[in-house]
Amino acid sequence: MIRTDIAPGIHYLEHARTNVYLVEDDDGLLLVDTGLPRSKGLLLAVLTRIGRTVQDIRGIVLTHGHFDHVGTAEHLRSRYGIPVHCHPDDARIAAHPYSYDRERSPFLYPLRYPRAVPGLLRMTAAGAVAVRGVQDTLPLTPGTAAALPGSPVLVPTPGHTKGHCALYFPDRDAVISGDALVTLDPYTGHPGPQVVARAATADMQAALGSLEALRSTGAGTVLPGHGFPWFAGVESAVAQAIEVGGH
Repeated sequence: MIRTDIAPGIHYLEHARTNVYLVEDDDGLLLVDTGLPRSKGLLLAVLTRIGRTVQDIRGIVLTHGHFDHVGTAEHLRSRYGIPVHCHPDDARIAAHPYSYDRERSPFLYPLRYPRAVPGLLRMTAAGAVAVRGVQDTLPLTPGTAAALPGSPVLVPTPGHTKGHCALYFPDRDAVISGDALVTLDPYTGHPGPQVVARAATADMQAALGSLEALRSTGAGTVLPGHGFPWFAGVESAVAQAIEVGGH
């Protein structure tokens, strides 16, 4: 699925229940997260639709280092020379995207939550078991974020991973929340604003606490890592996520 201008100058790509965002300004494009290995065709399609090329991508930001967000990062870095930024605390995970902390084993979740199975199968078909890590990431800091297209404000949101970060775009009234707040949990299949299940979350208490950092942006639009964007404001999204709690 492609939706251009899902927020002003921000384009939305969904493939296998995983979201990627292209942020556009006069200086070029910022790619936030990179989906799964077979998401490359969708990226090329949206670039064609907005009249841009891969060469217009000035940088990649990984909200965190999990395999479904790192999917095409190494391909884009090695083939096109696009720099990849992530928080230093997630550099190891980005290099080894299947090696990450979680509070519960994911293997029993398909039995407990069968509605998640079709989505997990789609992710597998999209290359979820064959992601190359990206070794040469650059440290993501407030200064480096602000210098990228769209001039995002870095919002540290640890919990899902230690180095998870969201990106706030004040002039577009939007926050890219990554997996700090999603509207569809791929591990349970549950829709609506929530944090991701313990099957992929390192510290649930910290993840729930980081919702306050998202709330503080006051953004009107929330652009999650999984699930459709939320247009009813970050305040309502956070309130619902707190009510849901952790699975």
